[in-house]
Amino acid sequence: MRCRTWTCTSKQERGGYPRCPVTMSLSGSINLAHHNQLVWDIPAIDSFELNRAIYRIPQTDYRRTLDELTDLLELEPLLNKPVRNLSLGERMKCEVAAALLHRPQVLFLDEPTIGLDVTMQRRIRTFVAEYNRRYGATVLLTSHYMADVEALCRRVVVIHHGKLLFDGELSSLVQRFSAHKTIVVQLGDCLADLSSYGQVVTCEDGYVTLRVPKAETARVTERLLADLPVVDLTVEDPPIEEVIEQVFAQEAA
Repeated sequence: MRCRTWTCTSKQERGGYPRCPVTMSLSGSINLAHHNQLVWDIPAIDSFELNRAIYRIPQTDYRRTLDELTDLLELEPLLNKPVRNLSLGERMKCEVAAALLHRPQVLFLDEPTIGLDVTMQRRIRTFVAEYNRRYGATVLLTSHYMADVEALCRRVVVIHHGKLLFDGELSSLVQRFSAHKTIVVQLGDCLADLSSYGQVVTCEDGYVTLRVPKAETARVTERLLADLPVVDLTVEDPPIEEVIEQVFAQEAA
């Protein structure tokens, strides 16, 4: 099953949502940033110069933007290395920089952190959020990786087989499609039977994870603290992956 989560972030909004991408495309600012632009056998800086010429970027604007991108993405040690000698994460950072030299106002990002290690994923997310904040650009992200969605997006559009299933804020998606909360209790051991408090999801290393109806969360939490020697307790919304799964399950039903 192939499905997409489309998400948007923008400071240029109408009625609380980003401006229409079609309207903005008339300015020629749309950019597809998950696309190979670097020449394999030459340093990244030479590919940047090629993009400067293609987009006819004035030299002063180019130098200013390049300096900002170099600082945001920590590119200084990479610029003069042949692209073939860069790691996947390093190439991804340089590809993003090449795509943004002309400061597009609309970015289409397709799985921007796929294949990257945890540290590089965080850096790419931080950069995208800062680019959005600094330049007011609209970002449309397609991803199956929900960590990207949670870190970057205020508005979420869920589409399945061409049908729109949801369009709204991420928090509203969780409230609408999740009827449960997750309670994680640290007891020191898992000998106690907690099935009377809710559905036991996991029990290991002294931590018990319970799934309880939202309406019962406060009452169950109070009972747990009163009845058991609780070391620690947290109440969380279910993982966004479970919420998305529930969206598709309701559609199938």
